[in-house]
Amino acid sequence: MGLLALLLGGLAVWLIWTGRLQRMTAKDGMVLGAALVGAVLAAKGKPVIGAPLLIGAALFFAKQGNARAKLRRQAPTPDDLAQARALLGVAPDADPATIRAAHRRLIASVHPDKGGTEALAAQINAARDLLLAARRER
Repeated sequence: MGLLALLLGGLAVWLIWTGRLQRMTAKDGMVLGAALVGAVLAAKGKPVIGAPLLIGAALFFAKQGNARAKLRRQAPTPDDLAQARALLGVAPDADPATIRAAHRRLIASVHPDKGGTEALAAQINAARDLLLAARRER
């Protein structure tokens, strides 16, 4: 069980190192914390309490992965692309560098750390991802 706690600690370090921890939602963080508590409890000889926490976290992240995969598979409609372009303020024939520059400029003013909302930042990020994906498919 000590090995499991060591692996989860390594996972946390990797999440911080790659910057993925910054993109986690509050719910993701709570579930990751519950998994760490479950691992520590299981390592200390209380697997009856720790195992449900670990299993619940694994199921949560498996469900999240399936939901994100479904969203990626859906083809964007022309209306979605038009809304994304309007949100970022780019032309229909904008190249990836222009899209990224518009995203950087806009996200700097509405980032949650600067007093903006997470929802608006998520919409801006989604618009950038949608437009870049549409460019790659063309």
